[in-house]
Amino acid sequence: MKQRLLGGQLPVSAVAMGCMRLTDAKETPDRIIGTALDCGIDFFDHADIYGGGRCEEVFGDWLAAHPSMRDKITIQTKCGIRKGCYDFSKEHILSAVEGSLRRLKTDHVDVLLMHRPDTLMEPEDVAVAFDELENAGKVRFFGVSNHNPMQIELLKTAVKQPIVADQLQFSLPESGLVTSGLNVNMKNSESVMHDGSALEYLRIKRITIQTWSPFQGGFFEGPFVGDNEKYPALNRALEQLGEQYGVPPITIAAAWVLRHPANMQLISGSVSPDRMRNIAAGADVALTREDWYALYLAAGFRLP
Repeated sequence: MKQRLLGGQLPVSAVAMGCMRLTDAKETPDRIIGTALDCGIDFFDHADIYGGGRCEEVFGDWLAAHPSMRDKITIQTKCGIRKGCYDFSKEHILSAVEGSLRRLKTDHVDVLLMHRPDTLMEPEDVAVAFDELENAGKVRFFGVSNHNPMQIELLKTAVKQPIVADQLQFSLPESGLVTSGLNVNMKNSESVMHDGSALEYLRIKRITIQTWSPFQGGFFEGPFVGDNEKYPALNRALEQLGEQYGVPPITIAAAWVLRHPANMQLISGSVSPDRMRNIAAGADVALTREDWYALYLAAGFRLP
């Protein structure tokens, strides 16, 4: 599988396995994780809140049964979300990481992301936590999730470690990262920018965009691939290009995300081995510029 340089530093697979649904899977962890590895996926995305911590535990049990795999994979987790609040305090970050390490049955995570912005964040507090975790060898790289450029800049007033990733929602129906940039200076709803030019900022800073829910419409409103009632034109376009390239529609949807020159890393939440194989195949499909824009228009967007 094609690689990405996370933050310009860490080689990782272009497609990552998101582990949020690991506890809901019908297949065994051996089958699911083994399929990911067979597809060339070497990056596993967690969060301390997924399954109330059970997703990390399930993965940790698999890792304990396959200790030789630890140095062959990249493990990422996230922290900062608590019941009823967000918490970027030093105490919470350190405690959350200790909990994740215990559940994952490892002495370090490769990447730690701050899950959602905490408006009560004190950058100096985060910096102390990051320094302690890095110096203790418990976290190798640091990043954020759902942050805009100025929130990252605020964090960087104290944090010395490079921010290697920002995990953001991006899919064909949820294309805000590109839509506002395509409608600059236009008086239409698509020109409204909700993310502070995150796409351009992250490219300039060489911070990798990790795309969550790349096959979902809305905020966890269900998959758009195959939903011919809500997305008829888009599914026709996906099917036509799938026939042209000799792959299933979901492979084309994955290729669309990976075609962008920002070199995004696609976080796939699927725990179906067959679906995972089709998603991973998207890394090997090179859509043309015309194909990319045709899909964008089929998703219901316009070009000014």
